[in-house]
Amino acid sequence: MVQVLEESEPLNPARWLILVGLILAAVMEVLDTTIVNVSLPQMAGNLGATTEEIGWVSTGYILSNVIVLPLTAWLASRFGRKNYLGGSILLFILASFFCGTSGSLGALIFWRIVQGAGGAALLSTAQATIREIFPKEQQGLVQSIYVLGIIVAPTLGPTVGGWITDNYSWHWNFLINLPIGAIAFFLVFNFLQDSAYSMKVGTVDWTGIGLLGAGLGCLQYVLEEGNAKAWFDSANIVYPFIVSCITLPLFVWWELRPKNVSPVVNLRVLKNRDLSAGLVLFLVLGFGLYGGVFLYPMFAQGVMHLTPTETGLTLLPGGIATGLAAIICGRMLNGATQRIDPRALIVTGLSLFLGSMLVLGKLPSSAGSDNVQSALLFRGLGLGLLFVPINLAAFSSLKGPEIAQGAGMINLCRQLGGSFGIAVLGSFVTNRMAMSRTGLVDHIYAGNPALENKVNLISHGLMAKGFNLEAAKQAAYSIVDRSVLTESSTIAYNSGFMLIAIVTICTAPAILALRKPQGAAAPVDAH
Repeated sequence: MVQVLEESEPLNPARWLILVGLILAAVMEVLDTTIVNVSLPQMAGNLGATTEEIGWVSTGYILSNVIVLPLTAWLASRFGRKNYLGGSILLFILASFFCGTSGSLGALIFWRIVQGAGGAALLSTAQATIREIFPKEQQGLVQSIYVLGIIVAPTLGPTVGGWITDNYSWHWNFLINLPIGAIAFFLVFNFLQDSAYSMKVGTVDWTGIGLLGAGLGCLQYVLEEGNAKAWFDSANIVYPFIVSCITLPLFVWWELRPKNVSPVVNLRVLKNRDLSAGLVLFLVLGFGLYGGVFLYPMFAQGVMHLTPTETGLTLLPGGIATGLAAIICGRMLNGATQRIDPRALIVTGLSLFLGSMLVLGKLPSSAGSDNVQSALLFRGLGLGLLFVPINLAAFSSLKGPEIAQGAGMINLCRQLGGSFGIAVLGSFVTNRMAMSRTGLVDHIYAGNPALENKVNLISHGLMAKGFNLEAAKQAAYSIVDRSVLTESSTIAYNSGFMLIAIVTICTAPAILALRKPQGAAAPVDAH
């Protein structure tokens, strides 16, 4: 049986120090992901791994992270919030050390899997803890500070990771976690107390854990590897997909059985309308956020011919705008009486994000960095207006242990939405590019007046620079071919951004389902 005992305790006087520790833990987890991805090529060369093999450094982390995320509330209840969060930070630090000292690919992948399991609590349990140790009237401010921290990390990640890799080695991209994690552990373990409500977990739901692990693990594998393995043309994708289609419905049935008195995931919390709507919004937000970050660098470097550094610089103003918007948003939503309905901010944020995708979906192949700045700025502002109000609206009517359950589900939806977005957009853009190229090539045939005029014009220009007639003709046809590739790529990326816009529009029912949060209430926890 699960017994919930609620007590009224004073606020934790060290809650601001705890907040610093929680933010450092979350930043460490987010920063690690972006830093490591930058150094994958150097890891492959150093460890003698193929591109597919080194990809498991990222895939292994994400697989274990996704499996553990929905279990974080149960683990925090079973071992105590302080012990579980502190233990997860230590596990993350330990795994980071062994990743940084790994001498083989197998060892590196193993410790990345361990690191992913530890990292699951650093976002979800930290988010639930912030919700619990601060009173409701301060949630706007503290949530904006927390969001600012996890936004800055991925913005700086590629730059920091590239600098460390170029000047030292990829090993230090893992070892940098040690001092950050040590400070986070000290603050969390010394000042955080367990919740005012206590939960005594009875029998362990091993069946639920097994079904959840198999279902989510196989689903995440399909999303991660599907595009590279030609999706359902490969048995390596078909079989895991079948397993996920069987085990996930079985998991839902098992957890909702009346006889299951100790479910590992309390799915009944989904009866809360605000939480369910928030999960849909975070699923779509993950699709758009990670999908956009996946598409834009390829467009910038493949079509606009920007360097990685220049690409990062075009994203920087949008990242700053996100942080500023989150702070302003937090101030507006802070206090016993909120100055604005969170739903209005969500609509505004989604409108700005939608507008930015529509602009990016109309960019020509001749676009330069100046053409994308306004769209990226609106995208950043939109994201800054989304995180805090969606969090506040989703958690507004959750109490006690429901908060931790909701936090785990929200982070799971964000992660799955991102994986789904990257998988769908990767396949969609690849197919769209091939179709566009075929359509354009159909117009390139011998005797086409437009083609001949284009080739002659380019040839004359090259001959004026010293090319002979034959070399000029060959170079002219190569230039036309590259032009076709650029145009087909532009069409494909435009279509990808438009797909994100369409998915964003689909959030309208979820926004309508959200209720206006009620007035401030006392915190459920403290010490």
